Order: sequence, then C-alpha cells, then structure tokens
Amino acid sequence: MQRIVPVIVLFLLSFSLRGQELSLSGQAEISIITCGPDPNEVYSAFGHSAVRIIDPANGIDYAFNYGVFDFDQPNFYLNFARGRNYYMLAVYKYENFEWAYKRDGRFIHEQVLQLTPAQRDRIYNFLMWNAQPENRTYRYDYYHDNCATRIRDVVISQLGEDLIIDSTFLKPEHSFRQKTGEYLEHLPWGDLGIDICLGLPIDRTMYASEYMFLPDYLESFVDHMKIKSDSSIVPLVKEKRAGNTQTAEARDSLIHPWVAFGALLILTLLISFYDWKRKNLSRWFDVVLFGIVGLIGILLFTLWLFTDHHDAAKNFNLLWAMPLHFFAALFLFKKQPPQWLQKYFLFTAALNVMVILFWWFLPQTINPFLLPVMLALAIRGWMLAKRAS
Repeated sequence: MQRIVPVIVLFLLSFSLRGQELSLSGQAEISIITCGPDPNEVYSAFGHSAVRIIDPANGIDYAFNYGVFDFDQPNFYLNFARGRNYYMLAVYKYENFEWAYKRDGRFIHEQVLQLTPAQRDRIYNFLMWNAQPENRTYRYDYYHDNCATRIRDVVISQLGEDLIIDSTFLKPEHSFRQKTGEYLEHLPWGDLGIDICLGLPIDRTMYASEYMFLPDYLESFVDHMKIKSDSSIVPLVKEKRAGNTQTAEARDSLIHPWVAFGALLILTLLISFYDWKRKNLSRWFDVVLFGIVGLIGILLFTLWLFTDHHDAAKNFNLLWAMPLHFFAALFLFKKQPPQWLQKYFLFTAALNVMVILFWWFLPQTINPFLLPVMLALAIRGWMLAKRAS
C-alpha cells in the first residue's frame, strides 16, 4: 500500500467532457504497476499497486492511484477509529509517482497489457469517470477493498467475458492472518497489534481471488491472465518492465516482543517469589498488570461491537484480555477486597492456563509473543486468589 499522504489531484482537461466517450490513440498503453514493500513501516510493508496510462500522441502519462486519503476530510480521526476510512482515486503525473518509490528504494514492476483499442478505451473511460470528484471516494477495507483489489475489480469488470482468469497456479491454503504475518516479519510489533485487534474472520482460508488484496499476488494473477483479442486468445501481459530494481532493506526491531514480554514474565516471577516469602502482595504490580490488560480488553470489545471493523469480531484474545480485569484491578485498591475477587482471579489463572495449553486448537491463531503475558496473568491470578483476602 502507498504511504498515506494527501496529494493534489490533477484534473485532466478531458474530465470536463462528462458524458462523452473518450478514445486513446493507437500509441497508447495501459499498465499495471506493482511497487515493492518497505519492510520498515506497517503502512507500506505490503507494497502498492496503481494503473499507468500513457499516450504520447495526446501528451498523457498518468498514474491512477487508489491508495490516497485526505487528512482534511470531515471527522477524519473519528472515522478512522470507527472503521470508516474513506480513500480516493487520485490522478497525477506518473513521473511524480515513480519518483517517490525510487526515492524510498522500492522496486517498480510494470505489466503492459495487451488490449484491443476497444478494451483499452473501456478501462480508460471507466478510470476517467471514477476519478471525477463525485466518484473518486470509496470506503477502504484493508483486506477486501484496497488499492490492489480496486484494480483487480476494474480489470475484471471492464474486460468482462473477454478476460480469462487462470488461478490454477495458486493453491489457496492461507488465511489473511498468515499472509499478513509473512509481510510483517520484520515488524513484530505491527504484526502483534494486528493479531491482537483482529479476530476470527481473518483466520478463514482465503479464496484464490482474495489473495489479490496483496499487490504481489495481483501481479502474479495478471501474469497468468489471458484476453480474447480480435481473432485469438493471447496473454494479457504483452511486456514486463522494471522501472526500478532496488529493494528496501529491513531493519530489525530494537526491542523484540520476546524480549519485552520475557522481561515482564521474569519480573512477575521475581515479584511473586518476593511476595510468597514475605506472605504479602505487591498489589501495585497487579493493579498495573490487570489494569492495562483490562484496558486492552475494553478496546477489543469496543472494536467488535461498536465500530465497523468487521474483522475485529469474535476475537479470542478476549480470553486473556478480559475487560473485567480493569474493574477487578480497581477493587485491589481496597484494604479489604470483596470475597468474590478471589474466585475471579482463580478463574483468571485457570483460564489463562487452559489457553496456554490448548491455544494450538483454537479456531483463531493467537500470537505466540503473548504466551509470556498469559503466563504472567496466570501466576498473578493464582497469587491473588490465595492472598487477596
């Protein structure tokens, strides 16, 4: 995906010719552009896709980019939090588009499509219509409606029965979560955040066409497509070009989640041993631990029930990040906590042990970085159950 920055949309002269069919010259080309990922930023770790239309006879060389949104749109941050992100199709000079990716050291692959004049004009006219102010905005979805799937849908809808899609090269066996994790290998904190916030819907096996939410897979599918020409069936891709061959190098995270959560577990063990020796509780630690985890649970519960983040539904992370932990932590401030609090923390300890033992069998994949956190919760839950009264 492209870095999310506002851009100036260039309204072509021909935009004013609304209601009229536009035609490209015989020299025109339409290409699918695939840009490499930047493995050091979550927003660009998956790469990016765009469409290039070049027509020297008419002085056209533009990038059609579905990966842009405007920070100045009304209620931007509220809509972002509620899962109502509105992106738009922006059109600007291809040289400016290309420069940004060369600057960042990201590869650029260009697939020149083999189209008849009529097929070429259909795509061109649709994109010109789609780029008009009243048509250019769409509701973004990171897995189902993004810069790559929009281009997939344009190609399929505008070429119609002329297009022959071959998906036999791919065996659909991955979930959205698995593919996301592959691209975030060098961004473990980003991967962890997604794994915590998104629930069961992204653990189902994808259909072949759904792999094209990733620009790399859109490129692969286009490579395998064929098109009905005037008198024969030919490959959709006429020529492949490399606009840039650089590949951005990954930088490893300074503090890996294993280090951070491993340190939390060691601290939990040391404090628990100290509490056992002195026969008292370090309640400040439990208030912080269960309070923070409870706040995470409230966030997950809110994402599931009160926002439009559909992929945040049915989140099994609520087994360890229970919203009630936050309120239970508040009761620890009392000199004499209620008796039911012991049973609550005993249940918490038992539940976390069960999740640790059987997490491989859950329908949702739980990020393994969270195992030390769950073990810490189990240890402190058991300590509180024994000594909270």
